[in-house]
Amino acid sequence: MGICDQRVVVITGAGGGLGRAYALAFAAEGAAVVINDVRTEAAQAVAAEIEAAGGRALANGDDITSTAGAQRILDATLAAFGDVHVLVNNAGILRDRMFLSLSEEDWDEVMRVHLKGHFCLAGVLGRHWRAASKAGRDPQAAIVNTSSGAGLQGSIGQSNYAAAKAGIAALTLVQAVELGRYGITVNCLAPAARTLMTESAMPDMVKAPASGFDAWDPLNVAPLVVWLGSTQARGVTGRCFEARGGELSLADGWRTGKIRDKGARWDPAELGPVIAQLIAETPAPQPVYGT
Repeated sequence: MGICDQRVVVITGAGGGLGRAYALAFAAEGAAVVINDVRTEAAQAVAAEIEAAGGRALANGDDITSTAGAQRILDATLAAFGDVHVLVNNAGILRDRMFLSLSEEDWDEVMRVHLKGHFCLAGVLGRHWRAASKAGRDPQAAIVNTSSGAGLQGSIGQSNYAAAKAGIAALTLVQAVELGRYGITVNCLAPAARTLMTESAMPDMVKAPASGFDAWDPLNVAPLVVWLGSTQARGVTGRCFEARGGELSLADGWRTGKIRDKGARWDPAELGPVIAQLIAETPAPQPVYGT
């Protein structure tokens, strides 16, 4: 008996890297897993790996960046397993450039896969779970979104990716508040692991060690995602976790800081000392990645 027995999980970008690690971990805990990836052969290989170990899996290559594609994913999931409980939005791409070198296509493609991909599938599944809730059934559903340290702190050469990932963190906060009434928890994760994206961006940093603990192994992040998708995590929502190796933390996002209230309109010329005092009294932000 695993902590996800009888749960049905949809994972995007699950043909490799973190998505594959999540799929294997969910299956090991008793879940049926839908392996969504545009790389259909990779998705089929992961599904076959799960089935060979005695688990239940379905490979799926539908497009997550359209509502029609998202609906096909839901329909295929219900046809195969009869229900769905968890969505892990994991799929992503990189189009790294310094900001002034970004093309419009570089920007649009990253936003489409990351932000729109999160929107479409969560919307389709969310409406499915809302209908179940209104019919008197408790869906006990969970959405796990994928942000990034780049989205939380910024990253040189990744302004498009960082903006998309910051948007996902904010989306998570709103979804958690709006969807909670329907029995849906929503959390996000900023993982650090060896994937196709990180190997292309920082190959030396994420290289597996010759011996000892491999802190960049994607399987290190999977236990947290599985727990968030289980019924044990029903009381946790609207949170952003960071995970790498054996490290786990909760990100503490933007908060309203110290306030100086004049009680009247400020004159621009008098703002210098006031802002200097506010900066002095406020913790410095974490450095942007790459600085």
